[in-house]
Amino acid sequence: MTESVQNPADVTAAAEAVARRFTELYGAEPAGVWAAPGRVNLIGEHTDYNGGFVMPFALPQVAVAAVSPREDGLLRLSSADVPGGVVERRVDELLPGSDKRWTAYPAGVVWAMLEGGHAVTGADVHLASTVPSGAGLSSSAALEVVVALALDDLFGLGLDRALLARICQRAENEYVGAPTGIMDQTASACCEAGHALFLDTRDGTRRQIPFDLAAEGMRLLVVDTQVKHAHSGGEYGKRRAGCERGAELLGVPVLRDIPYAELDEALERLEDEEIRRLVRHVVTEDERVERVVRLLNDGDTRGIGPVLTEGHASLRDDFRVSAPELDTVVEAALAAGALGARMTGGGFGGSAIVLVDDDKADAVVSAVGSAFAEAGHQPPRVFPAVPSRGAWRVHPA
Repeated sequence: MTESVQNPADVTAAAEAVARRFTELYGAEPAGVWAAPGRVNLIGEHTDYNGGFVMPFALPQVAVAAVSPREDGLLRLSSADVPGGVVERRVDELLPGSDKRWTAYPAGVVWAMLEGGHAVTGADVHLASTVPSGAGLSSSAALEVVVALALDDLFGLGLDRALLARICQRAENEYVGAPTGIMDQTASACCEAGHALFLDTRDGTRRQIPFDLAAEGMRLLVVDTQVKHAHSGGEYGKRRAGCERGAELLGVPVLRDIPYAELDEALERLEDEEIRRLVRHVVTEDERVERVVRLLNDGDTRGIGPVLTEGHASLRDDFRVSAPELDTVVEAALAAGALGARMTGGGFGGSAIVLVDDDKADAVVSAVGSAFAEAGHQPPRVFPAVPSRGAWRVHPA
């Protein structure tokens, strides 16, 4: 396992490959090539759609898009990762829910831009991505953000990164039909290398928090269980609806408005046990995000380990979005000496993160692999998560 941020040579090579394929497919060179990363959420799960705090950082893995504008209302989409050739749509015929394929994500961005009053008259797009799909690492947000950034540049829309993220969120919520919050798109658009992003999802304020594990002899591992999950599935929507119901019963706009110090009193007012669990997770998770920010600002990076593990217990027991494979990662990693571990992403599969000292990383990876084999799970994929940069134009720079 080699720790590196987005390797410029690797991204450049990917950009060149995407540009070459674009030219083969569409008969002309692209106007440019853009990249946008996936993300890992360090802490703050299922808080974003409750107006709360999150703390993601961008991954080295990126979606890359070669794009040229069109003026005839035609949208042509292709992907190096999905067979089937070029898919053609007319921008004036894009409708929410009309597409259940991967093309819904880039097409949804065009639709959301048009709905927002931003003039997009068509485009040719060719995509490729190294962000694992279904792993809870925001592969869909990377696709959305890279296309949105390209269209913003090509059509001179002048969108700031926060607005670009909101457009992408609307695409995923309304066009694709996945009820996600704003975190994923904001992380892909706004993160900085060497930092985690402390984001207040209610007012949009964000702060870059230094997060350099290598300098302190630690690393954060991503363990992709290779159990696929889907945000558009019913269970995610049920959790969100339950949170909204909890806020309504407690007389607040969103659960963010329940102070941590008043949580016990709030829980006593709720009769439904399932809603009580959801509320307890969200309020305590917001407090965990703030605790991690304080620890990192105080230079106590090692101290965040137990907080990560607390978060997993809450997601497993209160929010009930873990999976046997995720629990296996956490239990095996901690038993092998990890500083902390938790599932990351929406849940029901996907990935876990493990904070570990460099000298124990190999032992932890081996222990997790052995535990998966013993449990009969498919072998996991493990790689280091290094805080990397948000979306950018690769070529021409």
